[in-house]
Amino acid sequence: MPSQFLELNKITFAPVVHGSGDFALAVREMILTGEYDCLAVPLPLSFKSAVLLGIDRLPSLSIAVQGGATSWEQTDGGQVRKKKMPITYVPIEPCQPVISALRTAAGEHLACEFIDLENTDWQPKYHAAPDPYALKKITLDQYAAGVMPGIPRPTELQEVGRLNYLAARLHQLEKSYQKILFICAMSEWIWIREAYQLNKYVVSEFGQDEVEEAMLYRADADSLVFLLDELPFIASLYERARYELEDDFHLSVEGIKELLLAARERYQEEFGKRARKITPAGLAQYLRYVRNLSLVEHRLTPDMYTLVMAAKQFFGDQFAISLMEKIRSYPWDEPSHLETFRLSADKGQLPDGTLVKPHNRLPGTKKTWRSCDLMPQPPKLDKQKFQRSWNPYGQCSWPAEDFVIERFRTHIQQTALQMLGNDLVKTEKFTTSLKDGLDMRDTLRHWHTGDLYVKEIPPSRGNIDCVIMLFDSPADPRDYPYRITWHAEHHDESTLSFFASNYMTNIIAPGIAQANYGGAMFLFPPRDVRNIWHDKKFDFVDTLEERLLVSGCNYAYEKHVVI
Repeated sequence: MPSQFLELNKITFAPVVHGSGDFALAVREMILTGEYDCLAVPLPLSFKSAVLLGIDRLPSLSIAVQGGATSWEQTDGGQVRKKKMPITYVPIEPCQPVISALRTAAGEHLACEFIDLENTDWQPKYHAAPDPYALKKITLDQYAAGVMPGIPRPTELQEVGRLNYLAARLHQLEKSYQKILFICAMSEWIWIREAYQLNKYVVSEFGQDEVEEAMLYRADADSLVFLLDELPFIASLYERARYELEDDFHLSVEGIKELLLAARERYQEEFGKRARKITPAGLAQYLRYVRNLSLVEHRLTPDMYTLVMAAKQFFGDQFAISLMEKIRSYPWDEPSHLETFRLSADKGQLPDGTLVKPHNRLPGTKKTWRSCDLMPQPPKLDKQKFQRSWNPYGQCSWPAEDFVIERFRTHIQQTALQMLGNDLVKTEKFTTSLKDGLDMRDTLRHWHTGDLYVKEIPPSRGNIDCVIMLFDSPADPRDYPYRITWHAEHHDESTLSFFASNYMTNIIAPGIAQANYGGAMFLFPPRDVRNIWHDKKFDFVDTLEERLLVSGCNYAYEKHVVI
């Protein structure tokens, strides 16, 4: 329950950050635990029917839109000109505190009053506020008290007049109700309270603009990231918790974990064995990185850009795309007879295709564009087109991939040579030279004597010319029909034998196909060998991996083979 800091006579102020799921939970709790007989919201009366109808449609998302009609006005010179009414809208979604309050009030049978001024020239005011997740540790009145010193005093005449009108309407409501809960923006409540205490105005002194009733539209599925301040996937979790009577107190953070698991499942279904291994340890590191990025930006919870950029850096472009698609998903949406309103960060599109610049009546966090380069997979229709134009007699390995593969082979070869040298390490008591460093194991073993022991690593003998890599074992031969031996094109390449998936099933660009290795054998320096997959002397083995092993032992010049 709020303290007296937010109470004034019969009015209880509930300052909120619009679009926040945490504030939506806070105002719901206030209504359920308080004994109010009226809920007042900062919306004009012309929005009431559309907003209440949209609330009845929840969990399907809607938009109440006002304006866009054409009117005629007379200029100072006596001429008549056409004027287009500005577009304003109210998002009807579960994480909007005003909508959550109206939804809860309807269930508690409270009177709902829409008390904002009817004006056509509405301009949203964005105000930076601390992360709403702070409400998990502090109360609403503590949050409001902490933010209050940083709230600037309004200076525009239109904004000051509107705040004075809201104060006058609250005085008017006190004549009819005993206890009123007033939902307002965090950046406005202190000035409405001040105007209420001055009590200089009455409602009749304010002029109301002639406006049309708001129309209800269906929210476009591709516009949800612009319509909602919370992530659409997280918003759907709030609705699921409401439907299944689950605890939703920590969903703004706990939902991120469920989002990652859903994105991983989608990613693995799409790419199968070609998908990267996304382990719990990797996800734990990813979450720590996301936490640090959020703290750098003075947030307690991550935004969409932080989640996607971190996913790209940890798991690659394709997982980042899967995560972004999951973020945008809202499974509770249902088909409707309503027309669809499309929305972006700064523009909107009416059902007739007219582009408009709408303004949010309940502005939350200001939307901004940030770039993140991702390489998506081509559409299936393009893949079919690429397959038809493929020339099987003019194909070769991709040079960029050849360079990466050879560098990886060199790294494994050098690591194996170091392992060979470790078997020849000698340990002796320290006398005059540290040689190749202190041997900690023998020094600790003889700690009671007080002697130090050093190690001497002699140069490794011999070399390694055969490296075998097994990426999928045991390998199913049906998954790897592409088996071939490639001879080196120049002296820096290996002779390569491998088994891989069918490249023709994954055409990723015009003239570029991708196969997934199951296993490979590298011979370096390169040499002429027969195709191991057609050589009958290797037919005594049963599996693809065994064929690589026996052919590597057969063609290697050195004593050691790296697997």
